[in-house]
Amino acid sequence: MYFRLSKVRDRVPGASPDQDAEEATCCGVLEFTAREGSAQLPSHVWNNLFQSDIPDVPLIEVRYASLPKGTYAKLKPEGMGFSDLPNHRAVLETALRNHATLSENDVVMVNYGQLQYKLKVLELKPASSVSVLETDVEVDIEEPDSVFDNEENQHVLVPLETGKVESGAVEEGKFRYYKFSVEEGVAEKVASGCANIEVKIESDTSGGDTDIYVSRHPLVFPTQHRHEWSSHEMGSKVLILKPKDATLVSGLYSVGVYGFKATAKFQLSVAIKDVIDSHRIGEQGSVSSAGNGDSVVCKNCKRHISSRTSVLHEAYCVRHNVICMHDGCGVVLRKEVAADHVHCSKCGQAFQQREMEKHMKVFHEPLNCPCGVVLEKEEMVKHQSSTCPCRLIVCRFCGDTVQAGGQPLDVRDRLRNMCEHESICGSRTAPCGSCGRSVMLKEMDIHAIAVHQKS
Repeated sequence: MYFRLSKVRDRVPGASPDQDAEEATCCGVLEFTAREGSAQLPSHVWNNLFQSDIPDVPLIEVRYASLPKGTYAKLKPEGMGFSDLPNHRAVLETALRNHATLSENDVVMVNYGQLQYKLKVLELKPASSVSVLETDVEVDIEEPDSVFDNEENQHVLVPLETGKVESGAVEEGKFRYYKFSVEEGVAEKVASGCANIEVKIESDTSGGDTDIYVSRHPLVFPTQHRHEWSSHEMGSKVLILKPKDATLVSGLYSVGVYGFKATAKFQLSVAIKDVIDSHRIGEQGSVSSAGNGDSVVCKNCKRHISSRTSVLHEAYCVRHNVICMHDGCGVVLRKEVAADHVHCSKCGQAFQQREMEKHMKVFHEPLNCPCGVVLEKEEMVKHQSSTCPCRLIVCRFCGDTVQAGGQPLDVRDRLRNMCEHESICGSRTAPCGSCGRSVMLKEMDIHAIAVHQKS
């Protein structure tokens, strides 16, 4: 059962039928729960008829419609960034499950976490309005008209070539995102420890300051709470990426440049740097120093000094140097700069005095998670990557990118590292490919081993 909804206007003499088509859309029936004599429209149907929450016409005409099953659809994103989503066609397919019909000039809303993308329907076959229920539709996605220098859209990945410098500027509290790829050959060198992936940003702290956050796809847009690597030093900084899993080095990476203070101009680059093997040099140095027994320990800086110059060294060292007395530090400082050397009262890390304010704001300011938890930065990063019910995952059963949810009720599902969504989604049954019995998806592997594995 399908309906055609159109605005009721006073017909203007000479108006073309195309104008009426642009002010109409089609829909199906979701459920019969509205009050008698009224009809409730989903948000995407309302948005295809009206540009705002207030309708510009008093009446909507509703007619029965007979729609053919769709075979082809051409859509076009209204902005950049949609094609950067991992498996964006599957994300679009999930969004289309909320639609019974499609009409030309409709706008399909696609949600990905907290992001929302709009795709306009340009062409449909075999008619201008079709049904998308229980049918396979071939979908083409055109490139959008937007360009990369659109400052208003933060969630766009600008390509970043290895070895080349990309200049840009970012406002305070906003992100600029970039992406780069690591090929298999380079990945093998990084995994073996022969090379490092270095992300370098040069910025002028006189006008502003930046932070950088890096993640590996499928985490497309790293933030202060969700990322794999980060650097918060003031001014220019170099971030060396060391993948936790050596088998996952190759692929796409995202770099987020965050405006920490004021509007900051920066130059960003990514390079693959060979690792210099200094282990042997260190071994030779330790052997030679160990063989030299004619040395004493300076009472001030605790370094090994030749006994012939120890008196002169200690006199100079006591006059000009001071040792940091903070527990576990012991660094030797010049007296004129010792006052600028401070330690965080919460974590004990050492900084220059001018860096302490930024450190306290970034690492120790309480952060609010969408799920209601309040944590500091490092704990928040762990929480949003492993236990937050609002985190996005790719379901192992349906393949959709969805919110994980909380812990599953079934203890067996918890032991198999399933989240709440996977526990529920995996409870659906499907026929076994070998015996035809209906088996829950999450127990299909156990069924195959217990029943069909040959001894």
